[in-house]
Amino acid sequence: MYEFKEWKVIGSDKVSAIGLGTYGIKSYDKAFDAFIYALTHGINLVDTAEMYDGGRAEEFIGRVVKEVGRDSVFITTKMLPNRLDDKEKIIRAAEEALRRLGVPYVDLYLIHWPNESLPIRVQVRNFEVLAEKGLTRYIGVSNFEPAMLREAIEATGKYKIVANQVHYSVFNRHYVEKELLPYCIEKKIALQAYTPLERGNVVINNVIKKMAEKYSKTPIQVALNYLVSHMNVIAVPKTENIEHVKEILGSIGWWMSIDDLEYLRKHA
Repeated sequence: MYEFKEWKVIGSDKVSAIGLGTYGIKSYDKAFDAFIYALTHGINLVDTAEMYDGGRAEEFIGRVVKEVGRDSVFITTKMLPNRLDDKEKIIRAAEEALRRLGVPYVDLYLIHWPNESLPIRVQVRNFEVLAEKGLTRYIGVSNFEPAMLREAIEATGKYKIVANQVHYSVFNRHYVEKELLPYCIEKKIALQAYTPLERGNVVINNVIKKMAEKYSKTPIQVALNYLVSHMNVIAVPKTENIEHVKEILGSIGWWMSIDDLEYLRKHA
């Protein structure tokens, strides 16, 4: 289940093991400098969604992409599930998102969470229109449990599900590592981990703090390193601070031993 790589795979693309998220940004001007620094120092994946700040987060990513160049960024965004009952609604929503992003396509479009009033197979088949129209290179899902993910995979026609984005951290790991991650590994699906730092709470955990001391790292670096040491896992923390970006970048390029990873799994 472990792999020690600074780069992961989504579809046939190579992406950084750590990306940057945009949920809950308070200062877009401050975040702009942080994202530019990250995207010029080894990170190439960003994550956003139409629901984040009423579309302003997508507009922010548009500013960032304009600065660093489209080819430098793997863009993930997410669509609200109430769009999924009609292909025309899906296309219109995507076109609005692309307008906010200022790009002709995204690399990965996710269903933000399952539409409980619509069969999974219908949602996925409708969602494929985005790839058919060239509005995204890949499709995926978010917040899909194993049974839902299995149904989504079986429902696809021409385009494969390449990613599932879920809440995963060194604290919130049991269900993911027991059921979801093994299935994603089997199906060669990337697992994007949101809220990987539990809004900063990893820094007060004594087990993580002791491990950080052992490796001369920070608790945040240990918590992120734990996640990306797992096969197929990409961590997507949110930041708007350059110093925090530098700390995040220090989460890779070194690795804990398997014994220490197992210790964190059991005790953190």
